[in-house]
Amino acid sequence: MPKLDVKNISGNSVGSIDLDDTVFGAEVHEHLLWEVVKWQLAKRRRGTASTKRLGEVRGSSKKVWKQKGTGQARQGSRQAPQWVGGGSVFGPKPRSYDYAMPRKAKKAALRAALSLRASENKIVVLDSFSIGGPEGPKGTTKLVASALAALGARQPDKKVLIVDAGSNVNLVRGARNLPSSQWIAPEGVNVYDILRHETLVLTQAAVAALTSALAVPTSEGAK
Repeated sequence: MPKLDVKNISGNSVGSIDLDDTVFGAEVHEHLLWEVVKWQLAKRRRGTASTKRLGEVRGSSKKVWKQKGTGQARQGSRQAPQWVGGGSVFGPKPRSYDYAMPRKAKKAALRAALSLRASENKIVVLDSFSIGGPEGPKGTTKLVASALAALGARQPDKKVLIVDAGSNVNLVRGARNLPSSQWIAPEGVNVYDILRHETLVLTQAAVAALTSALAVPTSEGAK
């Protein structure tokens, strides 16, 4: 099993943790990662582009000129596609770009993404991300920035994904004000966000939640 040091928000080691091999040490399938990212981005597309067909544009449907004897090409109406302001032939109409992705494939891709970051030594595990103290939420952005700097995770050209429970209000408020960091709850962890952030900062509670959701049973892993 991969083993990592557990740190506090001051950057000091306070223990170690054994990561589940089936979640953080799985085989990395690059094509599967590509498939799931493509699926996620397809789901985000609004699909609101719309053009007017020949019968939807404004204008007279009267024949422009008589069929023969003018020396010009035959024309049916000003609504035809070849006229300025005419209808579109194969233009887009509102549609959904979403499509189904097997649940097992999504889980396998998530394991692969976590394993990729683990193999790159870009996962930092915290005992907890408690900030704010008795003064409440005041100054939480500065405290989050200081904590990430102490962990070596905050760099100008690199982004950090922080995973912790949604009840940590101070962390949520502090992280969203930093352009280089993003907070996400364990149940919202996804392949696209993992890959577009250089470093993952996981609390022990987040590691436990991810392991519980993604771990492969011994009997299944042996097949």
